[in-house]
Amino acid sequence: MRISRGLTALIFSLLFSTSLFAEYLYKDDVVQRDSFQAEIEEIGTELYEKTGVSLYLVMVRDLDENQTIAGYELALAKELKQPAVILSFVELRKQVQILANPSSLYNEFDKEQILSPSATFIGAVISSIMFARSFDDVKEFMSNYGGVVLPVLAERAKGDDIVNKYAVAMFNGYSEIAEQIADSHDVDLDSAAGNANKIAVDVIRLIFYGVLLLFVFKYLRGKFFPVRHDDKNNGEKSSEESEK
Repeated sequence: MRISRGLTALIFSLLFSTSLFAEYLYKDDVVQRDSFQAEIEEIGTELYEKTGVSLYLVMVRDLDENQTIAGYELALAKELKQPAVILSFVELRKQVQILANPSSLYNEFDKEQILSPSATFIGAVISSIMFARSFDDVKEFMSNYGGVVLPVLAERAKGDDIVNKYAVAMFNGYSEIAEQIADSHDVDLDSAAGNANKIAVDVIRLIFYGVLLLFVFKYLRGKFFPVRHDDKNNGEKSSEESEK
């Protein structure tokens, strides 16, 4: 009887502690690493203690056929303590979304910036060159950059690096949301990524986009100012004939 009670108490204790430890990483079917979970929980716990806002991260493989990521988040919001912000990622659909409940929480972070496909100003310039179809499109691309999630997800990866890419992207997004909410409450988060990490990431991105910009420049030069090999060859033939 004592063994049974002791075993029951141990199981209950483990379940209870696990649920506490995984409070802010609400669901993870993608990364599933203890170190990643610990980092998310540390940031989420500190943010809640200092601001009263619960920030949840949800990562799933896929959704039901007729379910949208927005509908999925709305259903989740009913289960979570309020006020809450939910950052969600659906792996097979490559979709990312942020829900704030109540909606007034959107004033505490910049959703458009966080989910921008361009990480830097250079990235926005390149996107406007390659994808803009009108002047309004150009203005939209140029006014919306600083993304910390989608640019990472767009990078190529193989094998285990795919999971690493997901982990980096979602940690970036989670940490950025947390820091912006903290800033709106005039508090600092000791556990968030911090400016030093952001500067290092920005330097890497600038190098990457610099190379990409060079590629675009060469592409445009080849498209609009092609080298006329025929004229060059004709010129060489004419000079040879004149020498003869």
